[in-house]
Amino acid sequence: MATKSKIEWTDVTWNPVTGCTKISSGCKNCYAERMAKRLQAMGQARYKDGFRLKLHHDLIKEPLKWKKSRIVFVNSMSDLFHEDIPFSFIQEIFSTIENSPHHIFQILTKRSKRLLELSTSLFWPENLWMGVSVEDESVVYRVEDLSSVPSQVRFISCEPLIGPLERLPLDNINWVILGGESGPGARPMERQWVNSILQQCRKKKVPFFFKQWGGTRKKAAGRSLNGRTYNELPVLEAAG
Repeated sequence: MATKSKIEWTDVTWNPVTGCTKISSGCKNCYAERMAKRLQAMGQARYKDGFRLKLHHDLIKEPLKWKKSRIVFVNSMSDLFHEDIPFSFIQEIFSTIENSPHHIFQILTKRSKRLLELSTSLFWPENLWMGVSVEDESVVYRVEDLSSVPSQVRFISCEPLIGPLERLPLDNINWVILGGESGPGARPMERQWVNSILQQCRKKKVPFFFKQWGGTRKKAAGRSLNGRTYNELPVLEAAG
């Protein structure tokens, strides 16, 4: 089952896994956790256990039914490389991606060590974009791990950006997304952090997507940076 997404850089979400556990400071105010608890309270069957990790085997082949081409964010409500997800399940997800070449699939993980460990045992379809979340300097190693993964498109999501990132290793990166934290207890994002990352992307000719300033009233804060919006995407030739 696909869900039309409000995320600016994708079309729909596909969640064959729901639930997760926190591993770094970027997880503190997890949007997916808040949403899962809300859906649990609404009586949604797939969220009867709230944010506990759950595999939905019946959704593995769902994208094969979609005829219209879409950009698909995989597991917006979880992390495909969570340590409790069997390798065989990950293989099945990759197989569905391979057999749906008319779609583009985006996978984002904070568990870059497991991603790197498993990467040589997976087949990497050209329509798969692989990314890591990098919220502050303590987890920049995730970019280094990603750089060694044989994905055609590799991207970084600096969201929620909660600290400066002055030396991002962008040599093998095809795209950077950046956004501030939103919702209750949102931590502030400094304009100088944002402009620094923008300039690093410009220097390395990496497409830059500015998603939001965030805050407790993210719609009011908007997504304009220096008087314009940045909606850049990876150069598609890099994926084919």
